[in-house]
Amino acid sequence: MDLYEHQAKELFAEYGVPVPAGRVAKTPEEARAIAAEFAAAGSPRVVVKAQVKTGGRGKAGGVKLADGPEAAAEHARAILGMDIRGHTVGKVLVEQASDIAEEYYFSFLLDRANRTFLSIASREGGMDIEEVAATQPEAVAKVPIAALVGIDAARAREIAVAANLPAEVVDGAADLITRLWRLFVERDATLVEVNPMIRTGDGGVAALDAKVTLDDNAAFRQDQARFADPAGVDSLEARAKEKGLGYVKLDGQVGIIGNGAGLVMSTLDVVAYAGEGLNGGVRPANFLDIGGGASAEVMANGLEIVLSDPDVRSVFVNVFGGITSCDAVANGIVHAVELLAERGERVERPVVVRLDGNNSAEGREILAAARIPVVEQVETMDDAARRAAELAAAAKGD
Repeated sequence: MDLYEHQAKELFAEYGVPVPAGRVAKTPEEARAIAAEFAAAGSPRVVVKAQVKTGGRGKAGGVKLADGPEAAAEHARAILGMDIRGHTVGKVLVEQASDIAEEYYFSFLLDRANRTFLSIASREGGMDIEEVAATQPEAVAKVPIAALVGIDAARAREIAVAANLPAEVVDGAADLITRLWRLFVERDATLVEVNPMIRTGDGGVAALDAKVTLDDNAAFRQDQARFADPAGVDSLEARAKEKGLGYVKLDGQVGIIGNGAGLVMSTLDVVAYAGEGLNGGVRPANFLDIGGGASAEVMANGLEIVLSDPDVRSVFVNVFGGITSCDAVANGIVHAVELLAERGERVERPVVVRLDGNNSAEGREILAAARIPVVEQVETMDDAARRAAELAAAAKGD
């Protein structure tokens, strides 16, 4: 679960990490009122920041400095509704402007490749860390963190020194780093990022920005409900979650259904490869894993979700029968088509099916006997991917 900046800063504050005072506004009038309160308290200058779960806000014009309530309202009016990398801005954070002397970068993240945690720190903050690493690799300190050892004050100082932070801010940065580590571990985060971490005019160290990603697998032991954002969740993903399906919406035209995450990932690759150069390019429209022991009902739910996506022009059902029986999958496809027809939603988009493994012959016979006009069986994974891509490309051309 990715958090909005204002949510991440709420967590930071709970762990004693200094952050600017601020509040969320959903209208220009609310932004004006918040700025007016700050002005009355002696802080007339504020920053209006788009709240979206993506980077590049500043470059897109989603972060503006405002001198007073009217300017804050004007900036909020321009930012609200803005599209930033495919994310529509529905709210802004209005916060007191900070006295910035210097900007740094810091983060903790889960290093999956090396099966450990990693700290990344740099004296060059306020820009994409990837850009810094590419142009000034010596300016980026990457320090592995052993899970069973963690971070103490001494280790935090080592990280600050390795990042070449100024001597006068090492103590303040080390304190902030230890607090962020506590947050990272106690909240089951996979990423905690501060860009920029700043030295203020009075020599203090604070988090001017905040980014946090929480591990959904730990939701059962964490209070993540308060960070839920129904408006920010794709409607199809929400419906799939209600049905217990692992679904992720993508930007292609071929709906994908498979049993097992590894098989589905491979299916995405072969469809993307098969779709290259076809009528402007054809890509997978989703990730959907129906699981290793999927029943006919689960298969029906999966097909219903995929066909609910208007971007889908063809569907590729790729199943290797192990725990999942291919005849159960076939029955699920037949049931799904019947269910949608009963709802007045006839299945008119082509469905390419590849069944292999446990009871595959029986599954193929069930589909053949059902005589569903839109269902086409193909024997191999590569040929099925190619056929699904061709059908999507042909529909796209129409």
